Amino acid sequence: MIRKQVGLACALALGLFSFAQRPPVRSPGLLPAGKRIDTVICSADPSQSYAIYIPSMGNRDPLPVLFFFDPHADGSLPLAKYAPLAEAYGFILVGSNNAQNGSDWPVYENIWKRLYDDVQARMKVNTRRIYVCGFSGGAKVASYIALQHPLVKAVIAGGAGLPDGVAAVNFPFSFTGMAGEGDMNLTDLVALDRALDRTSTRHRMIRFDGKHEWAPLGSMNLAFAGLQFDAMHQGIIPKQISFINRYASKSKMRFESDIRERRLIAAARECILSIPLLEGLSVEAAWFKQKEASLTENKQFQAQLQEEEHLLDQEQQMKRAYLPHFPIYDKPYWIQTIRDLNKNADLHSEEGRMYQRLLAYLSLAFYSLSNHFIAADENIEARHSVEIYTLVDPANSEAWYFSAVLDAREGLAPKTEADLLRAVDRGFNDKKRLTQQAEFQNLDGKLDLAKIERQMQIH
Repeated sequence: MIRKQVGLACALALGLFSFAQRPPVRSPGLLPAGKRIDTVICSADPSQSYAIYIPSMGNRDPLPVLFFFDPHADGSLPLAKYAPLAEAYGFILVGSNNAQNGSDWPVYENIWKRLYDDVQARMKVNTRRIYVCGFSGGAKVASYIALQHPLVKAVIAGGAGLPDGVAAVNFPFSFTGMAGEGDMNLTDLVALDRALDRTSTRHRMIRFDGKHEWAPLGSMNLAFAGLQFDAMHQGIIPKQISFINRYASKSKMRFESDIRERRLIAAARECILSIPLLEGLSVEAAWFKQKEASLTENKQFQAQLQEEEHLLDQEQQMKRAYLPHFPIYDKPYWIQTIRDLNKNADLHSEEGRMYQRLLAYLSLAFYSLSNHFIAADENIEARHSVEIYTLVDPANSEAWYFSAVLDAREGLAPKTEADLLRAVDRGFNDKKRLTQQAEFQNLDGKLDLAKIERQMQIH
């Protein structure tokens, strides 16, 4: 069955809002509207904080709240990206500054309790419209919170799905999966979406041109629209005729564009996305049903679908073929594998996107292996993993940072500095981590950390 795709263009009310950073807010009281605040200290636990954006309409009436979980605990990052949607839909956006990859579930539970309680104490919150959203590991955190707390009415999960070991069943919340066409977890989210097809859970899958990353504004706009449709279906908000008609019109335009470009699978996904959103709210649902039925009889569509299914199966087979090579140091194998993947990887063909996803999959695998071996002080194994990591993802700052840590353990100050500069050139900017890394401190002044920090400021 075809999965769902995006492309909604509801009008975005860009409002008057500011992205300027403001001083941390520590005491309870009114927070300014239309301005992103990057650090609000939780009253009950000063070790925890969050970023918040209140739409410029203000908070005189209770508003829906969408809580974000970034895998690196950067609460302001999604708020900076999606503040226009807060304005368009009248949502309060909140981003945790504490929930990051690597913690245990009880830690996330405590973070959620402090976060939710503090926001509810400060804001007029529509408790019938509490939503969570996360990316990568943060998506699993968002899903976990929804599973534990019935007050959460919807999950938006980007780049990952449910917590490990959790099966798709009849959930009391809606589930929106989001992934770039080059995301290594796309196939997992597609499989989850298909599993949800066999349940009564309201769900949708949004795919976009991109890699393993927070979704672009236009795609997230569609996820927000889905929340609005959910609320109408549930009777939480009244039927909004102009919003519904605008959505249907834009969806039809995207469908017709896909048909003209012979992107028949994308056209079918548009139908599959729009039918459950519109059904019961607009007669336009029948138009999309008719178009979907017509497409499924089209031989060119059937050929495209068969090719896509073949590539998804091939991708899973290739992942399985890699598994025996991870535990052993097989550098020639990985050099050839990475060379072959890079030769064929691009985002302009279905096959090319598959190779992009496989490269991203290997990058994550070697990140995990490298991190594990470094933490366990298994330096030989760590060096082997890091060498492959820098080959498969040379643009990743973490690969070169790991290499610098191992250089420092070997007392190689010049090489440590060179690898750190490579990391900075590729986006590394965590001054606290740099200055507190024990291996760098142990070089007895042979490493010029001030030089690295100056380079970070330049970038």
